[in-house]
Amino acid sequence: MAEHRLDASPETVHWGYFDAGLAPQITVDSGDTVTISTVSGGVEVMPKAPYVIPDSLSAIQATQKPKLPGHICTGPVSIRGAKAGQVLEVRIKAIDLHYDWGFTYVAPLKGALPDDFDEMHLMHIPLDRKRMTGRLPWGLELPLKPFFGVMAVAPPAAWGALSTLPPRRNGGNLDNKELVAGTTLYLPIHVDGALFSVGDGHGVQGDGEVCVTAIETGLIGTFELHLREDIRLTWPMAETPTHIMTMAFDPDLDQCVVIALRDMIDLIVARTGISKPEAYALCSLAADLRITQVVNGNKGVHVMLDKGLLQKAH
Repeated sequence: MAEHRLDASPETVHWGYFDAGLAPQITVDSGDTVTISTVSGGVEVMPKAPYVIPDSLSAIQATQKPKLPGHICTGPVSIRGAKAGQVLEVRIKAIDLHYDWGFTYVAPLKGALPDDFDEMHLMHIPLDRKRMTGRLPWGLELPLKPFFGVMAVAPPAAWGALSTLPPRRNGGNLDNKELVAGTTLYLPIHVDGALFSVGDGHGVQGDGEVCVTAIETGLIGTFELHLREDIRLTWPMAETPTHIMTMAFDPDLDQCVVIALRDMIDLIVARTGISKPEAYALCSLAADLRITQVVNGNKGVHVMLDKGLLQKAH
């Protein structure tokens, strides 16, 4: 299978929005590998020396403006032969740091506590590539677990241009910290070509992303892209080396629970042959419901189940 490279530049990014009408930057075959670099942040959050701002980020800031509030995304990548109704399997092969710093901020009217903070508080965090740590201003070092906050295919054409901020059925701003290297993400395809884009690099994040930012940074990801005609999805799902995971997004966390739990029950039934009541009971005994994030308009819940428990019915 072929290998491709797509780097962030003023010509290869779309800032703030998804749109089925975006022209693909490259076209690949199912099974090909694509390495994609991303950048994050507007001029208002840039650090001073000795931190190094990538030339690509400076060029994007100088020549592009966000079409809608949202993230700088690299892409899209078209997958030859992809059709609406299929599923894009995204095998996340590697994730590397793109630069030596990240940023986190707290701001009025943002996050899970929008009324609790009256001024913006911006932190620049040095990232140590060798030790894979980020050093916070008071000296605490956090182990880095990088992942892309945004991975998406294009939305249905009828939806038009959409902000990248709320996650939806096409993926987008999932902010799911489980989507590290070694995990596989499955996205329902809505338009021909699928049109896969990535952005919003995170050095590390807790479930919830409560102040509205992780360690925001640039990342370089390597993805193996496969078309799947044998499965059907309404919402994104994922598999880690040890767990299966269903996801849902809605302004109401309760509704997220309902959607993600129903999808997990259906998945268990399909893989094991046990009944729905039995699958529901298994979820109560062994599945974990986690709050993905609560700060992006549509909140998120993911349900995780150890794959070792998916035993066929006798």
